[in-house]
Amino acid sequence: MKTLALHLRGLPARHTPLSHRASLSPRSVLAFPQPPPFVAGPAVALRTALGTALATVLRRMLRPPRMELRIDVSPPDTAIEAELDTLHGRLHTPGDAMHACTRLPTLLPDLVFHHREADGEHYVYVEDVARGRLAGYTVFNRLIEVDRRTDRHVRSPHSKYAPAYQGRGLASAVYDWALGRGFCLVSGARQSAGAHALWHALARRHPLRWVALRTKRMHDLGASVAPTRAAELDTRMILLGHGWSAARLRSLGLLHPAAEAANETMRRRA
Repeated sequence: MKTLALHLRGLPARHTPLSHRASLSPRSVLAFPQPPPFVAGPAVALRTALGTALATVLRRMLRPPRMELRIDVSPPDTAIEAELDTLHGRLHTPGDAMHACTRLPTLLPDLVFHHREADGEHYVYVEDVARGRLAGYTVFNRLIEVDRRTDRHVRSPHSKYAPAYQGRGLASAVYDWALGRGFCLVSGARQSAGAHALWHALARRHPLRWVALRTKRMHDLGASVAPTRAAELDTRMILLGHGWSAARLRSLGLLHPAAEAANETMRRRA
């Protein structure tokens, strides 16, 4: 035993690089000892570099063309009708969350507007009682792209209305209701052609600006932007609700200078 111990002590100590030692975190990929990294020879490295370059060129060639505000494809009419039928049934099913909706004051004649709130998000369902069907609905979602303080004042609306009720001002009336309550509405990453037109129509009676959503903040881009800037995924429109102005947003630290967004872009490219 003494001979074996002396023999083991005589073995050279194996040094495990710090980058390959086991992590204490159970979720880490290094939670178990890892083999040393594979070191590729010059020929393998060259083939890898050429493959990466070719993949980059192909991605650029196959990348779809950009469109202003990333206009999205509208869902099929049959899918919208089926969803609205299901929601209408829930609206009149006792015990369902939708059954507990409250009625809003009449926003348009011959239609009933139902409202409910869940986890800070607002749902407005428009019912055509005479025809026994749901005309459509709008959801005012919270934005994960902004910080908690900004989240109290902004929502992102998304609407679905049956074809027979489109173009009749229903969504416009619901958006006006939300803006009248003091919410500022921020457009989504993608819009249908109809929603895009709706926002510009609302801009005739509500202040509209462009913002960049970066680092959980809204950065002011002004009252208009170039088409190339509008095509960026983080560029959105914002409609200012009742009592709000760009100056007030800035004074409360909710709207930040565009220069900060530009600096963030430079840091990402670096």
